[in-house]
Amino acid sequence: MSSPNFKLETQIFFKSLQENICAALEKEDGTGKFVPHIWERDGGGGGRSMVLQEGTVIEKGGVNFSAVEGELPENISKALGVKSNHFFATGVSIVIHPNNPLFPIIHMNVRYFETSIDGKVEEQWFGGGIDLTPHYVNKEQAKFFHQQLKNTCDKFGAELYPDFKKWADDYFFIKHRNETRGVGGIFFDRLKTSDKYSMQDRFEFVKAVGNTFAPTYTNLMNINKEKSFTDAHKNWQLIRRGRYVEFNLVYDKGTKFGLDTNGRIESILMSLPKMASWPYDPQFGEDSKEKETLDLLVKGIDWVS
Repeated sequence: MSSPNFKLETQIFFKSLQENICAALEKEDGTGKFVPHIWERDGGGGGRSMVLQEGTVIEKGGVNFSAVEGELPENISKALGVKSNHFFATGVSIVIHPNNPLFPIIHMNVRYFETSIDGKVEEQWFGGGIDLTPHYVNKEQAKFFHQQLKNTCDKFGAELYPDFKKWADDYFFIKHRNETRGVGGIFFDRLKTSDKYSMQDRFEFVKAVGNTFAPTYTNLMNINKEKSFTDAHKNWQLIRRGRYVEFNLVYDKGTKFGLDTNGRIESILMSLPKMASWPYDPQFGEDSKEKETLDLLVKGIDWVS
């Protein structure tokens, strides 16, 4: 029996995942349409960026597919601890910024990465994550979101959700603000063959995570899209978006990798909102909804109990 060709199979799945998620989001939005942008990367590979702007629910959203390869910059080779400087990477990356401040931002990335020497695979692994960033934390919706992720993880191993949830708490953390980006989710990287899991097992898990996105987020879209909001809510939304920008430009590994490997800049910065703000030292009352949200932006909250 021949070994799976993950380089080929992952691209097929990720392209299909992109199409399915775009269709589900368009249907729930009602008016917005994703516009495709086909691009090629100098050095090898390319992708298809799908961007929706000024929809009924979604102000700006991107669902990006890429499959790139070429020479790995020396600084990344050292950081990854690999001998080869030839790489291949493919995946889907999503960020959705809604119009309504009472409706959360969501991010997902699922990916496959390999390095090779003289055409022979040296290292290969899967990675990814999905996290929710409410402008105002709704505890019931945070619980629903985490329960969907736990349900997916539990199909593959009881240890996966708690391990990957903690990893997300640590990864999606804005150190200079001493706050989490949102209510977290799951994060995982360098998932390889182990005593318990084969590479095919890892791939099936990544598929399941990817397929969890659309039903989970469209449910939240349906719940929140008709909610009324005020100018004060919008002002807070812009501040929270500012925090999102800070994380993505300062800490996000995907952003850094894209910039270091000469990726398409519009696709890399697709994650940024159309508008954000940084008012000087904003203050909020102890009993305000804004302060309540800030108090919940901490690591270690058990959302599913």
